[in-house]
Amino acid sequence: MKPLAEKGMVVFFRVDASIEIGIGHVMRCLTLADTLRSNGAECHFVCREHRGHLIGQIAERGYQVHLLPVDPNFKTCSQVESNCSKLPIYASWLGSDWNSDARQTSKCIGSRHVDWLIVDHYSLDARWEKELRGKCCKLMVIDDLANRHHDCDLLLDQTYGRLTSSYTQLIPKKCKIFTGAKYALLRPEFAELREYSIHRRNKAGLKRLLISMGGIDKNNMTGKVLQVLQSCSLPQDCFIWVVMGESSPWLDDVKALAEKMSWTVEVKVGVSNMAQIMADTDLAIGASGSTAWERCCLGVPTLMTVLADNQRTIAHALSEIKAVQLFNDAEELKEIINVVAERLALMVPAASCVTDGLGVKHISKYLTGELYASRS
Repeated sequence: MKPLAEKGMVVFFRVDASIEIGIGHVMRCLTLADTLRSNGAECHFVCREHRGHLIGQIAERGYQVHLLPVDPNFKTCSQVESNCSKLPIYASWLGSDWNSDARQTSKCIGSRHVDWLIVDHYSLDARWEKELRGKCCKLMVIDDLANRHHDCDLLLDQTYGRLTSSYTQLIPKKCKIFTGAKYALLRPEFAELREYSIHRRNKAGLKRLLISMGGIDKNNMTGKVLQVLQSCSLPQDCFIWVVMGESSPWLDDVKALAEKMSWTVEVKVGVSNMAQIMADTDLAIGASGSTAWERCCLGVPTLMTVLADNQRTIAHALSEIKAVQLFNDAEELKEIINVVAERLALMVPAASCVTDGLGVKHISKYLTGELYASRS
């Protein structure tokens, strides 16, 4: 079998990050791109210049980024609140209408031969995908919602407990479906540190605490958690990590608050060793986003809250199997924190059974196998 570099495999990703969208979609696409590139693929990203985008970070990873401008005449839900109920859910996150986005993406691809076009965007559906069919050999969709039709050859939904039947009426009959956290797109270091992380939890204790509310955290849940912790009975020698994204609008406020805390608090931005931090953490306080799968892979006991509607399915699924403990507000978090130390070990087995962190290997292997099959 010839290496992909000789075959010239080309992959395009259509994905965005923003204050509204968050950064999880881009981060999981980067994870997949890194794995494909390590096997010789050439990967491109098509991204719109929203406030809070990660275009610079994508470029720093060595990928060519094709930029789409935000349409100044396109109204978001916050700008047309009275009519928001009439808009398709998440439609305002695109920064353009889907027709224009399809034309602009097609222009970015140009005359290139594209083996896989991978779309990870709640604002796009089968209409957009049909328009781009002629620009690629195969099309993959990454979704979490199961709420709209897709025209694709492969669909990935890494939600824990998601059934393939959720999509059978929404996709073509010949489409391959991968569902469940087994296929979560995690960077290799999570699987590599899995055994170490789970083993060290045999000794219960609360010495290291991690707060991670997503890269954007637009409503400053991080700051609210820190304020709650000030009145909690944490061990005197407890060390607190706070991980935030460079685009978070509350970064400076959180740094100022961290300096006033009763414990040592380190605010980390743009971290490259998240797996190690999580593995060394005794308890995490986090949102129900894509980092939930990272914490589960490492067996990290987690107090979890829902920061967006699309996170509810994840949160309740993990809560049902007792992999996490949910909290709704600051007062509830305070009550849990004060008694949580004795419960830490109970969450480890349930969390670690959710995913082994090898999902990206399964997906990249399928993408590569399909390429060879189509060229044979």
